[in-house]
Amino acid sequence: MPVSAPLAPAARLLEVDAESSGQRLDNFLMRHLKGVPKTHVYRIIRSGEVRINKGRVSADTRVQDGDQVRLPPVRVSDKMAEKAERPAPAREFPLLLEDEHLIAIDKPAGVAVHGGSGVSFGVIEQLRQARPQAKFLELVHRLDRETSGILLVAKKRSALTHLQEQFRERETGKTYLALVTGTWPAKLKVIDTPLHKYLQADGERRVRVTTADDPDAMRSITLVKVRATAPALPLQGLPAMSLLEVTIKTGRTHQIRVHLASQGHPIAGDDKYGDFDLNKRLHKHGLKRMFLHAWRLQFTHPATGKRTELLAALPPELAEFAPLP
Repeated sequence: MPVSAPLAPAARLLEVDAESSGQRLDNFLMRHLKGVPKTHVYRIIRSGEVRINKGRVSADTRVQDGDQVRLPPVRVSDKMAEKAERPAPAREFPLLLEDEHLIAIDKPAGVAVHGGSGVSFGVIEQLRQARPQAKFLELVHRLDRETSGILLVAKKRSALTHLQEQFRERETGKTYLALVTGTWPAKLKVIDTPLHKYLQADGERRVRVTTADDPDAMRSITLVKVRATAPALPLQGLPAMSLLEVTIKTGRTHQIRVHLASQGHPIAGDDKYGDFDLNKRLHKHGLKRMFLHAWRLQFTHPATGKRTELLAALPPELAEFAPLP
């Protein structure tokens, strides 16, 4: 059995550089504490052992250029440390747009956007390996691992800050295609229900709907438009289904998945908030992933100031299953 050895013999201070500025603290730590279990990273943040400029912080605190981050001594098994040292495999992804300021890729389902979410690497690590000459590559926003579609990567810090500001100020247009169970009510066009984010014992993120008086409530707004419907197929054990265009005005974790499920219409194939028995039947009929796709993104180009619209067609495994109009 491998013997655990100290990854760091004592507490140490890390200074945040310009490249890491704006990153969430939990993701920053996972880059510097390779091989340390995600649950332990969250534990040392909650306990106050991790500090920024001597002050207590939370996992979603954004680190800034020049911040002094205190890292406590942590232990990691030799096996995990060895695994953490392996570089991500180089990989390019289908391009929707690229210029000297940004890259827009069509992310496949099943690929995390970055390492640390139970995986050793994601899109950004693979892209950096594929482009060793690139001086700067940073994610502008996120997509869930099982969600496919448009993902922006900044090639310059000026582009990163400009685009992230647009996301924060809700100046982007983000529309997804989602297949849900049941017939969506035509009158239900807006879901304005607060969400509450929490961690399970294993460190896995979960979200639930809550009330406005919840101190941890985050206002969340989702717009829904029915694109097409499919009738029930009783002989095959399949209910009626609705293909929706879902536009989010707030970018909360798992927002679409939880909002749609809270209305009694979970996303087909969703293994966290969906109908698990139905998912098994759908799998037999060919739907082997969650039907959620980042289809359209509208933003102002950070250099030209031109309003830009990107579209990512449904991938074949979803298009074959979609009730297209």
